Amino acid sequence: MIKEVIPVNEITNFQSRSEEFFPIEWYKEMLHHHPVYYHEKTDTWNVFKYEDVKQVLSNYEVFSSEGSRTTIFVGANHKQEGHSPINLTNLDPPQHRKSRSLLAAAFTPRSLKNWEPRIQQIAFELVEDIQENSTVNIVEALAAPLPSLVIADLFGVPIQDRDQFKKWVDILFQPYDKERLEDIERQKQLAAKEYFQYLYPIVLQKRLNLSDDIISDLIRAEVDGERFTDDEIVQVTMLLLGAGVETTSHAIANTFYSLLYDDESIYGELRNNLELVPNAVEEMLRYRFHISRRDRTVKQDNDLLGIELKKGDVVIAWMSACNMDGTMFDDPFSLDIHRSNNKKHLTFGNGPHFCLGAPLARLEMNVALEAFLKRFSRIEPVEGFELENHLTASATGQSLTDLPMKVYK
Repeated sequence: MIKEVIPVNEITNFQSRSEEFFPIEWYKEMLHHHPVYYHEKTDTWNVFKYEDVKQVLSNYEVFSSEGSRTTIFVGANHKQEGHSPINLTNLDPPQHRKSRSLLAAAFTPRSLKNWEPRIQQIAFELVEDIQENSTVNIVEALAAPLPSLVIADLFGVPIQDRDQFKKWVDILFQPYDKERLEDIERQKQLAAKEYFQYLYPIVLQKRLNLSDDIISDLIRAEVDGERFTDDEIVQVTMLLLGAGVETTSHAIANTFYSLLYDDESIYGELRNNLELVPNAVEEMLRYRFHISRRDRTVKQDNDLLGIELKKGDVVIAWMSACNMDGTMFDDPFSLDIHRSNNKKHLTFGNGPHFCLGAPLARLEMNVALEAFLKRFSRIEPVEGFELENHLTASATGQSLTDLPMKVYK
């Protein structure tokens, strides 16, 4: 089913790229004055408080993923072939369970343990290529290439094709734009077709010669006697490609932006104590990942959110806003890498649709930051940097295109 896309920008009505990149004032306003907010033009209910967001994401018997409207505008609608890269996100349990269980076969703790040295090597090589005592664009040097290289390596495809992976992701993750809708959808259809034609022969080849990679794991996966077809494996890898490249790149870039412009003392503290890195990563995911949200459709009349909801209503759960809820996080609008409960953030969702790639994203963020800290003693912002001129629209809101900084050995 092709869903109607909800133009979320009409709800937020941000006035600049910078405001959308870090909408902290909007979150404050909504949390304090409009925690459950009806937006008439889009006919949506919007929730911002932690417990409300958690309820909407996890209570699938009332709040369904199977509605006719969505805020998600990624991938492409394959009207003839039926290759949808986001089918998994449109199912409720129990139908959702089987597909997710098959997919989870590629993300076992054993897999992560095996992947860690490979990811560390990729990060080490990227960081080593950064010249000492120079000015570097950290997006180009580390944040963008690392997830692309990692996913190409984990898929078991030629590493030289990772640039093409990133191009496909950039197209498939273009945000909804009513003015350019036909053009964007045409681009997405073409990118999806190119991706399918590229990867399908690789899946066939791996079926004959299984190895230690995600595609081989997906071929092996079996739940209740069911397996993925070759077509489905290509669809699943497209989902993983988007989730594994775009969002992780965004999170790594945002982390360095925060180290430069939120609190310049944190970098030195982390450099002197690398054991703080995992907690710093969680705080960055809580504080600096925008905009994370999910939509659900009401399955039955209820008043669970304190207002009368009717069957068919659409509710948007703003996870990045609920990460700023003072009832869950003390002093929520401050950055604190020592925060004891920051892993309770809902950036990766909650309930049946909790992001399967979360452990991989966390691993990449930790490895990238640690490799960089080991090599460079300090970093400094570049004079005259104008945030507004270094952002681009993406499925994750506004993403950094460039982040120049000075690095010192």
